Amino acid sequence: MADLKDFAEQLVNLTVKEVNELADILKEEYGIEPAAAAVAVAGPAAGGAEGGAEEKTEFDVILKAAGASKLAVVKLVKELTGLGLKEAKGIVDSAPAPIKEGVSKDEAEGLKNSLEEAGAEVELK
Repeated sequence: MADLKDFAEQLVNLTVKEVNELADILKEEYGIEPAAAAVAVAGPAAGGAEGGAEEKTEFDVILKAAGASKLAVVKLVKELTGLGLKEAKGIVDSAPAPIKEGVSKDEAEGLKNSLEEAGAEVELK
């Protein structure tokens, strides 16, 4: 019984970042979608901290470098942003440059994954 109390105390004291990491592990390694549980655990932990940092909700997707496949990255930037080919090439040529600003975490991670698959170096801010 004492082990379960210790475990419960550890869960309650997780930071928002740790809760997100735990959710990722549960999803990737065990196929469990812990969305409701993560919110339940994160709620008390975030509320109990003295002025704790809020979780960021808007992100900027920054192209750091085009990588070896510059043409593929230019085409992808064109597709993702809806810009013309010349404008997309201008962004890629002027890296580091923002691709999209003020997007949700899911959208930012999706853009980052797509760009990295094309060979680009990307950063989320």
